[in-house]
Amino acid sequence: MTRWRVLRINPWSIMANFLGKDLHVIANFVAHDAAQVDLVRKEKPVRALFGAGAANVADFGVLEGRENLAQALTLRLLTPRGALAALGHAEYGSRLQELIGERKTEALRNLCRVFVLEVVAQEPRVENQAVVLRFDVESETPSSFVFILEVQPVAGGDPLSLSLEVGI
Repeated sequence: MTRWRVLRINPWSIMANFLGKDLHVIANFVAHDAAQVDLVRKEKPVRALFGAGAANVADFGVLEGRENLAQALTLRLLTPRGALAALGHAEYGSRLQELIGERKTEALRNLCRVFVLEVVAQEPRVENQAVVLRFDVESETPSSFVFILEVQPVAGGDPLSLSLEVGI
């Protein structure tokens, strides 16, 4: 005779656990004050859920807190605005891809600054203004801009700093 066990799950508690987390999706990404983020498969034991006879399953790494926020900002900067319109997020992303193919001038650097600040204003987890946005001219190539962005999380704490090279 088989005995069935009823597992009761509160969907609200599950959702609350996932709101502050995301998958690692950017390989070799480093924020100045965040640990290195890498797309890594990890073996995760499922015995706690399915009993002693259960095997391990592969799982992707998860980011939380400041690292999650740094990755979210980077993804927002690297995603062309409108790329997610079919999913209902027409305003998500940046206009940085509009810089590709243009001559490197001070006016183009200022346009890059505007596009980055637009992204900061879009992200609900940070204050609407950047704490610092400066260009690292020594690290730039003739066909790129390198900038350092510091933002203040609305949750408080120290500003979050990340650096990004944008090809033009």
